[in-house]
Amino acid sequence: MSPRAGHAGHPAHTLAFVESPVQLLNVLEWAHVHGLHRGAEPARPAVPAQARRQPAWAPPAGAELTVVVLSPTDPMTRGQLRRMADLARDEGYRLRWEDARGGTTAPFHTIGGLAGSLRRADRIVMGDPFSRYVQLLLTITRAKDLVVVDDGTATMEFVAQLARGERLVRWHRKGGRPGARDLLFAPVSSSARRRLTPSAGRRVEVFSSMPVTEVPDGVTVTANDFSWTRARFGPPRITRTADMVGTSLVETGVVDGDRYLEAVRGLAKAHGATRYFAHRRESAEKLHRLAAETGLEIVRPDLPLELIARRGPIGRTILSFPSTVVHTLPLALAGTGVRVAVCDIDPAWLTDTASPRAQGFLSGVTGTARDVHRLAAVSLA
Repeated sequence: MSPRAGHAGHPAHTLAFVESPVQLLNVLEWAHVHGLHRGAEPARPAVPAQARRQPAWAPPAGAELTVVVLSPTDPMTRGQLRRMADLARDEGYRLRWEDARGGTTAPFHTIGGLAGSLRRADRIVMGDPFSRYVQLLLTITRAKDLVVVDDGTATMEFVAQLARGERLVRWHRKGGRPGARDLLFAPVSSSARRRLTPSAGRRVEVFSSMPVTEVPDGVTVTANDFSWTRARFGPPRITRTADMVGTSLVETGVVDGDRYLEAVRGLAKAHGATRYFAHRRESAEKLHRLAAETGLEIVRPDLPLELIARRGPIGRTILSFPSTVVHTLPLALAGTGVRVAVCDIDPAWLTDTASPRAQGFLSGVTGTARDVHRLAAVSLA
């Protein structure tokens, strides 16, 4: 049976798993590009030259999409996810909210409840192939079409690891010894990597706004240019001031907290920034200190920043450290005249426990960004 045809002549069914607001946004972008809303003609996305390994496929008319939210426990992330879920429902997609981490037995209930849908699905879309939850779900599905949508800069690392046949490990954890849980989960992770490797009977697509240079043989890379976001929101009102985008590099143990605060203070002063858009993972204690010591207005966005910026108002200049937004904001704000400027991370800011690969990876995030203004690292002397 062709996976395009669906089961017994029924329309193909796509099951998408998301764990963050950005993942859900990128599922909506993917569905928009591939025409998964009823009666729409599939768009023709621009595909970077290095990604043209095989013709992109399009789902059949009437293809159905169900988005499953594997909700985390963090209140900020849950709040943004609920707002994104409302937008997805407004677009006509089915939503299934799973409190997948709500207690010891929650994973068993979630996986048991999804088993039937997983076996019936013709296509699986996932926002985080590094997620143990998603890797476990991949062992159940029989789908022959697998799609990975952007989960930020981690997508770059995922594609590179897949091309090199390496185990799937997040970049900021690479270099350390595998823990007991890693070893216990290793067979599932290995199985997921095999399933995400294209074969004669299995198609794999990566839908990304990130620069992808190492494309595994047989993988289709489709460019995400945020066409749904631009069609749905804006153009925004532009203010005369600058805005700053926060990062969770302190929370992930990559950058020293004191050094980060000094860098934010210096960058805000040099460029006249007035607002700081907090990353959803930034701690309340850190944000309180930033507000007190820099004078910046701390904004906790209720949607991914690409949508916040597109709705406006937004500063004429957006300042950021190396992160996903240096790739996505120029696409979402194309034609508005807003300038995105990225500040390099000084190696002296890194913690003693940061992965040996951290500096090179962060430099790569900055260096490969298109349509951004590159700033030198802020001097803390």
